[in-house]
Amino acid sequence: MSGGLGGKAAIAGIGQTEFSKESGRSEMQLACEAVKAALDDAGLQPGDVDGMVTFTVDQNEEIEVARNVGIKDLTFFTRVPHGGGAAAGTVMQAAMAIATGVADVVVCYRAFNERSGFRFGGAGRQMTAPPPWLAPYAPFGLMTPAGWVALHAQRYMSTYGVTNEDFGKISVIDRIHAAKNPDAWFYERPITLEDHQKSRWIIEPVLRLLDCCQESDGGVAIVVTSVARARDLAKPAAVVSAAAQGAAYDGEVMTSYYRDDITGLPEMGVVGDKLWRDSGLGPADIQTAFLYDHFTPFVFTQLEELGFCGRGEAKDFVSIERMSLGGSLPINTNGGLLGEAYIHGMNGITEAVRQIRGTSHNQVDNVEHVLVTSGTGVPTSGLILAPAS
Repeated sequence: MSGGLGGKAAIAGIGQTEFSKESGRSEMQLACEAVKAALDDAGLQPGDVDGMVTFTVDQNEEIEVARNVGIKDLTFFTRVPHGGGAAAGTVMQAAMAIATGVADVVVCYRAFNERSGFRFGGAGRQMTAPPPWLAPYAPFGLMTPAGWVALHAQRYMSTYGVTNEDFGKISVIDRIHAAKNPDAWFYERPITLEDHQKSRWIIEPVLRLLDCCQESDGGVAIVVTSVARARDLAKPAAVVSAAAQGAAYDGEVMTSYYRDDITGLPEMGVVGDKLWRDSGLGPADIQTAFLYDHFTPFVFTQLEELGFCGRGEAKDFVSIERMSLGGSLPINTNGGLLGEAYIHGMNGITEAVRQIRGTSHNQVDNVEHVLVTSGTGVPTSGLILAPAS
């Protein structure tokens, strides 16, 4: 660990609700259930918590979650913007608070009824006026995340000779892992590449239904504290070896179409450079990764931005054998956002912790470093986690 936050904080507890399409509960209840589960996992009491971090888009106020769970005085609370790009950023903010002495125990959480309530992927939602970044595109029908991503992906496909079938390998990998994870929505339901190619088009010729992440109800929470304190708690700690947020020049939220080149994800390049520099590690040091998979094409561009392969080489780098359990770089071993649930990427962090602990349903052998990425196409974030020494 050569710099940054490396070795100064650790994830000591993880918690989640069940993942469903109809929770039957308020988002506040989901948040409180997840927070309580994470504290129980860490062997801590609500009164031990003095910091909280969530997303700007989360509807559950920190002080209301604290009151309902029994958390008392708070000395630190903050929110991270840009949807799924915030997930690893919540842990980074918590780690900063721990490292500077602002707080001793910080809970990060995200909870929503994204399937039974407000649906982020819905094209039919009403808005009085589009936000400023969307105003140039809404008149042309670019109203959904799938549409925004597809424009980037089609340029990528034409530039590098990539097909939708190439992207389908990511779907197959995720569903293989989800099929062995009892917590996943698609438990015991793997797919083949043929199944992927038979799924209906969402944006032809770029995205099929099985290229698009789920809409899920649920909550996830994470407890962050010092490495020293975490060593004395109930479960093995996952040390934050590096944490980073990244926003690149001339960016917009989910679009950035006016850049000279729209075939990459420079925000993820910013995050990757910072993670590798601060940790002293490189792609070859990662045993498993959670790569944010809201849409399959952006898994390809992440691999390239992070240095696992060269620009335009992901179609040859990605194979079902290489990236499934038993391969050289298994990804999304919980099933990812495609196979387990879409909780804005927070469930990728909990799976990374399980890999460090050795408790994943798809456990990778001899895990020393796990990479997590959060949100793509937006200002984003990432983590490298490692076992406590």
